[in-house]
Amino acid sequence: MSKWIKCTLAELGEIIGGGTPSTKNEKYYGGDIAWITPKDLSNFQGRYINRGERNITAEGLKNSSARLMPQHSILFTSRAPIGYVAIADNELCTNQGFKSIVPNDNTDYLFLYYLLVHNYKQIENMGSGTTFKEVSGSVMKQIEVFVPSSKAEQSAIAKILGAIDNKIENNTKINHILEQMAKAMFDETFLASNVTEVGSVSLLIEFKNGKTRPNETGIIPVYGGNGILSYTSRNNAENVIIIGRVGAYCGNIYLEPEYCWVSDNAIYAKSKLTHKEYFDYFLLQGLALDTRRIGTTQPLLTQGILNALEVPVPTTKSIELFNEEVTPLFQRIQLNLRENARLGELRDSLLPRLMSGELSVFV
Repeated sequence: MSKWIKCTLAELGEIIGGGTPSTKNEKYYGGDIAWITPKDLSNFQGRYINRGERNITAEGLKNSSARLMPQHSILFTSRAPIGYVAIADNELCTNQGFKSIVPNDNTDYLFLYYLLVHNYKQIENMGSGTTFKEVSGSVMKQIEVFVPSSKAEQSAIAKILGAIDNKIENNTKINHILEQMAKAMFDETFLASNVTEVGSVSLLIEFKNGKTRPNETGIIPVYGGNGILSYTSRNNAENVIIIGRVGAYCGNIYLEPEYCWVSDNAIYAKSKLTHKEYFDYFLLQGLALDTRRIGTTQPLLTQGILNALEVPVPTTKSIELFNEEVTPLFQRIQLNLRENARLGELRDSLLPRLMSGELSVFV
């Protein structure tokens, strides 16, 4: 019979904060030490992270409160937004927005990852502060959780959940390869060929602003500038490209071939020439829309900006031919995405049962 015990997070490993080298010293940045910030996890998919947007130098590490942590340390964002979790895939450090845990010899690192995923809301509720809610190091150390006393049982639980996530991550890698194949076909057809006619994007694509998301829940995805926000029972678009319109994710691009709801912080695009959006998807990706926005405090991308962009204008026939050629690739991508959704539901249903001891892996 398995035995579960109550302990603090500090009993599972060393709690480590982070730090930021002075941004006024260029010698502190551009090195080979991975330095992770909460922003790096905000749109991060998967479990293992090996680097962020910026690296720091050994001198930068030395002149900050950041500490180099070993592979398989568990990163946890402790300053709003609280609750992003990732596993260090190599040695790295973080900024002060983290309270990470270096697991001790009695703690399975992968189990610890899922434990924090399961308990993130409890940890978030322990945060304090008015301007920015934060979980302090002292509070983090004292947070109590239930864990199997046996590391072998921890590992067995992690193995079950990890097998599901391994499949999800493998499907994601396959999808990336399939999309890169389609992108190569796009480049070969439209960038390397002699498309001599030039015109505005408005000749090819129609843009519309999204609307406030409904309150109803359902199975139809609601898109914002950062991808899927929630699910509802209604739709305001189908087979469209979603573009982040305002804020930090201004210019992000997503392709949704099914029904969806596009929220008011996004714009959606549809082809004026064909019934498929694959050509438009790669065309818009190549326009670096995140650099076209206006405003500094609140970045904004408007329909007017998008409509005025100058692009090569291929023939409708060549666009249709390309769309047909890449359709099998995107069909495979959609099948993988659907499988990932089912696997994610399975993992999320098993997680609380395994982490509470309700579902035992040992007899």
